Amino acid sequence: MTATGLLARRFLTDAARTPVNLLVLVLVPVVFVVVASRPLADAAELLGGVGGPPVETATAGWAAGFIAAVAMYFQLRGSRTTDRRLVLAGLAPARLVAARLTTGLALALFASAAALVALAARTGLGDAPGRVVAGTVMYAVIYLAIGAVAGALVSNPVNGTVLVLFVWILDVFLGPVLGAADRPLTRILPTHFVTLWMVDLPSGHGGRVGDLGWALVGTAAAAAVAWTVVIATSRTAHARRRAPSGSLVSQLSAGLLAGLRETGRNRVLWALLVAVPAVFVLLSVATTPSEFTTLTVPENGADRTVRVWLPDIHGGTMAPIAIGSLAALVGLFTILDAHAADRRLALAGFRPTALLAARLAVVALGALAATAASLAVTATVFDARDWARYLGASVLIALTYALVGVLLGPVFGRLGGVLVAFLIPFLDLGIGQSPMLRPTPPGWAHALPGYGAGRVLTDAAVTPGFDATGPLLLALAWLAGLTLAATALFRRTGRIPGGRS
Repeated sequence: MTATGLLARRFLTDAARTPVNLLVLVLVPVVFVVVASRPLADAAELLGGVGGPPVETATAGWAAGFIAAVAMYFQLRGSRTTDRRLVLAGLAPARLVAARLTTGLALALFASAAALVALAARTGLGDAPGRVVAGTVMYAVIYLAIGAVAGALVSNPVNGTVLVLFVWILDVFLGPVLGAADRPLTRILPTHFVTLWMVDLPSGHGGRVGDLGWALVGTAAAAAVAWTVVIATSRTAHARRRAPSGSLVSQLSAGLLAGLRETGRNRVLWALLVAVPAVFVLLSVATTPSEFTTLTVPENGADRTVRVWLPDIHGGTMAPIAIGSLAALVGLFTILDAHAADRRLALAGFRPTALLAARLAVVALGALAATAASLAVTATVFDARDWARYLGASVLIALTYALVGVLLGPVFGRLGGVLVAFLIPFLDLGIGQSPMLRPTPPGWAHALPGYGAGRVLTDAAVTPGFDATGPLLLALAWLAGLTLAATALFRRTGRIPGGRS
């Protein structure tokens, strides 16, 4: 066996030591394809896309691509120190990079197989199963390359995963099956031609090369760029620093200031907190057909059907999805990144109560920053009937999902935590609670964290009076329960718990 093959085998063995990651690599695409495909097809028809089977088919590629990118990102970021030692010990960088990319590809194909099995069980692979399988694999390779480039260049995991999410959102929601297939601007998206060829929707602008030709060129180019970037950065690694005892108040103050100082240094995060909601909300509004739709909201004790302008309400309902996703990632990585420092602080005499309060305060402030950035953009394209209640509901969503992120980290670790932190708000706020897809949330969505706050937000968006007391109490109960769960988890371990890497 060659050195590259042996290393790839060792890397896969190391990944298999965390079974929850492998489980998530299967469950996320299965849930995405089974649960989200039909609502996404409905949304595509509403927004002027082709909808129907092409969207449901494309969900396999979308799921495989996102998982491949995140898995590859953590393959590289989690092994920078080890890889540097191997290179210093004489291992050729090309062999090391080939082994890492091979490992990432194996994980991506694992996720792709799960997505294709789910698609086959739900709708079948259509009249051209070879196209679907090949297209899904091309998705995985392209996003594997995106994750590799992010892993090589972006050291902070919040920044890296948000950047991957940012590219994925643009690619999926502006792509040729959810949006219009003939917009010239969207032709530069990573999987534009892959999607069109995969669902057998001829573009008409592929020229003599054709859609398949451009899809293969794009896949090969993505792999070449990833190889070049990772090779160029394979000799570098960056170490992290952290650090502080006294009264409860002084410890809480010191822990909070240290957390805020570290967060404040992360300028890329602040840029992403602005860029992600800006692009997400503004482009959603720009690509929405100019027509009316209906919503069902409570008013004066009874349900009432309200007719609303689709571009307006689309902008107002995109904000909570951006807020929930960003807040969950902030909560996840604030806790995981603080693990090593918190152990040292606990050994130095830092009170557990002060440590927990300081970390949760930093999480809350990060969630509020995501809320402020999202609503600042939303206000330029949407006018809620009651901004105070709309703001309050948005804050409830942010704090709820920040705490969800806090709890996910210790259970699922970085890779699994990111995938689940993406999946839950997407299914909850983007599918279950979305007034764009159905007048009222389905029964299963009532059990999700965003139901109460989502109903308050919809009520504030389109009605002048307050008729959502029950949902508000439910949202507050979720917030209290998640806070107690985070505290209990802390007390059980004696410190902020770390997760698997």
